[in-house]
Amino acid sequence: MTEELKKHEEVDELDRDLSFFMADNAEEAPEEKVYVSKRFKDKKGKVIPFIMKAIPTERIEELEKECTKTEYHKGRKIGERVDQIRFYARIAVETTIYPDLKSKELRQSYKTEDPIEVAKRLLSIGGEYSTWIEEATRINGFDDDFEDIEEEAKN
Repeated sequence: MTEELKKHEEVDELDRDLSFFMADNAEEAPEEKVYVSKRFKDKKGKVIPFIMKAIPTERIEELEKECTKTEYHKGRKIGERVDQIRFYARIAVETTIYPDLKSKELRQSYKTEDPIEVAKRLLSIGGEYSTWIEEATRINGFDDDFEDIEEEAKN
């Protein structure tokens, strides 16, 4: 066996240490301040950021199921379809810690029980709403591509 091959096997053994992946070694997702609108300011005139945090995979799967609709043709089931627009909006609502779009106060203020409608009315300028959705999907890893992950791993 060549020296180079021996070194490669040693590295492979180190790389296969499963202790790195044990539950108590996983870092908790951090909260992030995200600026989605310039229109909401504090008493000093500073723009107020939204606070967002990634949600667990299990919750994303639940949201996907809740946003899945059965499709019928001539009374017969032909399949299922995920309402992508509502699905990503639900992810954004769940990801948003502050402001709490599910709060009774905001729902009453915007005269709707639906937190997605609260978000649409709160972020009434189209770019704000789409920025909010984009940030939520980014925070939950939907925009990560392999090259980005590989580059981060190298650093």
